[in-house]
Amino acid sequence: MIPMFRSRNLTAVLAALLCFWVAAAAQPPVAPAPPPGPEAPRQQAPAEAPIDAPAPVDPKTYKIGVEDVLNIRVWREAELSGNVVVRPDGRITLPLAGEIEAVGLTPEMLGVKIAEALSKFLTRPEVIVSVASVRSKRYYISGNVLRSGPVPLVTPTTILQALSSAGLGQWAKKNKIVIMRGTERIKFNYNEVIKGKKLEQNIFLQDGDHIFVP
Repeated sequence: MIPMFRSRNLTAVLAALLCFWVAAAAQPPVAPAPPPGPEAPRQQAPAEAPIDAPAPVDPKTYKIGVEDVLNIRVWREAELSGNVVVRPDGRITLPLAGEIEAVGLTPEMLGVKIAEALSKFLTRPEVIVSVASVRSKRYYISGNVLRSGPVPLVTPTTILQALSSAGLGQWAKKNKIVIMRGTERIKFNYNEVIKGKKLEQNIFLQDGDHIFVP
């Protein structure tokens, strides 16, 4: 009787182990957890748009002209500030201030004029006017130069300065340069001027002058 009892116990244990293995095999394998990926890059805040640097003009002496781009800044009034272009009629239009004549005025004079117009709506407005881009005054250079085309006449510029900025071509006839000013033809000898001779021919350029280098 004892061997039979042990045999039955062994059979029961084997049956239990077989059921456990069958149940374990029936379960789907657990996929290993994926390794942590690289951290997503943090989004940076968009950079602020660069502010255009004003043209290097003297606000006390520069006379505003048609097509000039002006920057109007009203202290603590962002909605009244910004860039405006001088229209062909010589005027600009601003919020509250309305239409204002700008041509012929200096930036300082125009600032005072705008402040007077805004004083009807604001208490002691402070206005600063600067020239963001000079488009009303330019000279032209062409011929045997490295850089040709129109050039903004921002500051007083001599013929020699204009030629130095443009660069002369290898085969340029430096002693036969001509400045066309309306119907007038002004001769310029580069070779003489750089040697310190006849410096009176190195005149300041005017709006609309055209330098031709043969």
